[in-house]
Amino acid sequence: MHYPEAIEHLITNLTRLPGIGRKTATRLAFFLLNANRDYVFELSKSLMDIKDKIRLCSTCFNITEKDPCVICTDERRGKEILCVVEEPSHMMVIESSYPNRYKFHILHGVINPLEGIGPDEIRIAELKERIEREPIKEVIIATNPNIEGNTTAHYISEILKGRNVRITRIAFGIPVGGDIIYTDPQTIKSSLENRKEL
Repeated sequence: MHYPEAIEHLITNLTRLPGIGRKTATRLAFFLLNANRDYVFELSKSLMDIKDKIRLCSTCFNITEKDPCVICTDERRGKEILCVVEEPSHMMVIESSYPNRYKFHILHGVINPLEGIGPDEIRIAELKERIEREPIKEVIIATNPNIEGNTTAHYISEILKGRNVRITRIAFGIPVGGDIIYTDPQTIKSSLENRKEL
C-alpha cells in the first residue's frame, strides 16, 4: 500500500535510521502526523541544531558546541593522563565512572582493514601531535576488547614506543567482544583501576 507522497517520503527517511524497519517507520510517521504541530517543529529544530551547532573539539575531538570543549577547558583535571577512546559515547561512560579525572582523546573509530579503515582514517596522527605538545606522562588505551579495538591499541602502543610516556590498556573486566557503551560504571571503574602496561 502506498501512502500520500509526503508520508512515503518521511517513512523512507525514517527507515534510513539504524534499527528502523518500514513497519516501525510507518508507525513513527503516523505518530508525527497526529502529533501537536509545536512538537513536530521542536523536533525538526533539534535535528537542525545538531547539524548546525555541534562540531568536534579541535583538541580532543569530542562533540561540542564550544571549542575547545568543556572537558578540555576543565582546570580540575590532571594534565598528565590521557584516556584514548573510540567514540564520544565511550568517553561519557568513562567520565560517569571517574568524573573530572582524565583528559580524553577520541579516535572516532578503530582500525578495521576489512572495512577499509586504516590509521589515517581515525585520529591517530592528532594523538601523536598531542603527546608531543602536552605534558602527558601516561596514555590509557580504552578501546573495546575486540579484534579491531585490540589492533588499534597495539598500533597506538607501537607508534608511541620510544617516547617518554607510559602506555597502559584498560583491564578486561569488560568482556571480550563487549562494547564500552553497554558496560556498567563499576566494571568500567574496575577496568581502569586494573589497567596494565602494553
